[in-house]
Amino acid sequence: MVHIFDVDLTVIRKTSAQYFVGIALKEKIIRFSHIMNLPIEYIKYKLALPDMDFIEQTVKKLAGLKKNDLERIAEICFETKIKQSIYPDAEKLINDAVKKGEKVIFATSSFDFIVKPLEKYFGIETSLASKMEYRDGITTGNLEGFSLFGEKKKIAVQAWMEKNSIRREDTSFYSDSYTDIPLLEYCGNPFAVNPDRILMRRAKKHGWKILKFV
Repeated sequence: MVHIFDVDLTVIRKTSAQYFVGIALKEKIIRFSHIMNLPIEYIKYKLALPDMDFIEQTVKKLAGLKKNDLERIAEICFETKIKQSIYPDAEKLINDAVKKGEKVIFATSSFDFIVKPLEKYFGIETSLASKMEYRDGITTGNLEGFSLFGEKKKIAVQAWMEKNSIRREDTSFYSDSYTDIPLLEYCGNPFAVNPDRILMRRAKKHGWKILKFV
């Protein structure tokens, strides 16, 4: 069995970007002008009217950041915020799967450098995440490929599964969000974790397993 976990609000209690941005602003790595559109995007998301390319648009404003600074802030973010916000139930699920020798990966729209410390914490070797493009260690304002948000996450996971000869029926996917419905429908064993109202309706309609993490 392969276990695929969304990260934000599924493994951890808040969004990893929320934790990261708070520290990056404090450390003056980024400015508010870089991320001033995010509150609007969050409102659109809650209204089920998300801009599926908002990550690509946000990254354009982040050109010129040093990769080393982003990785350093990510480590601080994990040690001071993310580690304490891991749901105990999610931690047990992941650790039990790893102990049984089952494959576990994260599939998240968050950036790979933010998720990397969480991977190391669980001993996970692979994750699918949005990736910044760098030139000489500096962000270009573009992504490598595309963000893993909504349907694009499903496309990325599907490609990874095909590359690794993994069957749909041998996968479990865990997520809290309606934007992950395409991937939940694709994987053989969908789990709605603390689902939002839209995902809750879909999970009940299709008989998907619903988990409550506290």
